[in-house]
Amino acid sequence: MEKVDNKVGIFILNHNGIKWLKENLYTVNKYSKGHSIVIIDNNSTDDSIEYIEANFPNIKIKKQQQNYGFSEGYNRVLMKEFDLEYFILMNNDVTVTPNWIEPMLELIQQKDVGIIQPKIINAIKQNQFDYAGAAGGFIDILGLPFCRGRIINNIELDFGQYDKNINIFWASGCCFLIKRKLFQRLKGFDEDLFMHQEEIDLCWRTHGLKKKIYYCGSSLIYHYGGGTLNNQNPKKNYYNHRNNLLILIKNMPTHLLIATLPIRLLLDYCIILSYLISGLLYLLYTAPLHLNKSYETHSTYGKKMIKKSFWIVLSHISFVLLLKKFLKKRYPIIDAKQIYLRSIIWDYYILKKKKFSDLKKF
Repeated sequence: MEKVDNKVGIFILNHNGIKWLKENLYTVNKYSKGHSIVIIDNNSTDDSIEYIEANFPNIKIKKQQQNYGFSEGYNRVLMKEFDLEYFILMNNDVTVTPNWIEPMLELIQQKDVGIIQPKIINAIKQNQFDYAGAAGGFIDILGLPFCRGRIINNIELDFGQYDKNINIFWASGCCFLIKRKLFQRLKGFDEDLFMHQEEIDLCWRTHGLKKKIYYCGSSLIYHYGGGTLNNQNPKKNYYNHRNNLLILIKNMPTHLLIATLPIRLLLDYCIILSYLISGLLYLLYTAPLHLNKSYETHSTYGKKMIKKSFWIVLSHISFVLLLKKFLKKRYPIIDAKQIYLRSIIWDYYILKKKKFSDLKKF
């Protein structure tokens, strides 16, 4: 039997993800020799557990009684784990490469480093970065996240320009390495967030403990996306908009929050209107073409945009309902050095800065 190193544990959250387990678990098992692998199963009703048991008897399974989401799903296991030095948290739609763990382990030995993110490349278009994390995450003055290698929806090609290890603001929840003691000192993820942007909140609180978060360019993984929640699912908009506002209330320095929150809310309302108007226009102007084959496509798109606008409205209602609770959690980080003190929306749309290398601070 293979000897298992008790320093590192790889934890993969899964809920009805047999498609992704079949696609990716082989590489994780092959290229993570010597490290324990644990599947945290959020009460899957597909054949996920049977598949793992039949094909990967060395992989442990932690079965949950219900779908606790990303935050509580991880917390229920990791807050009770005391034998390991490091946790690697990974989505089920991630495939890894040879020697992906060792560079991160080496980098995390540096003073005050608490979290490491690998280089994340898109698994479908393997010449470009992945939307979720790319080469490390940052946040602007309005609290909008962006990445080294991905600004708004412009995803850069990878030709080694961001291989240098650097200090970043946040590490992608699709895969990162964290010291066990740090994770437990932070009391894990905020369970009120359920899913989406909980890793940004965790990283923000990490900065509050004067710990650093690094990107490791020599550790490479590939990410498919949509393993947790499909990109077309309007709930993704709901959680992203709501949770982004909540983590600003919880963590943003007071002087920045007072100055920028009204602008941030106004931006959301503009997005709601743009989705609603574009959706209505697609429905109205394509209605006379209902006998045309293209009508169904236009109609579907119009309905999708309208649905998105309503989900963001619902996210704001939920934000208001949770506001008092998050104000009680408020522990603002005074040092704003890691925040990009400009609007990434302004830089992208008005100044046409489409690449991370175009931004002055970096």
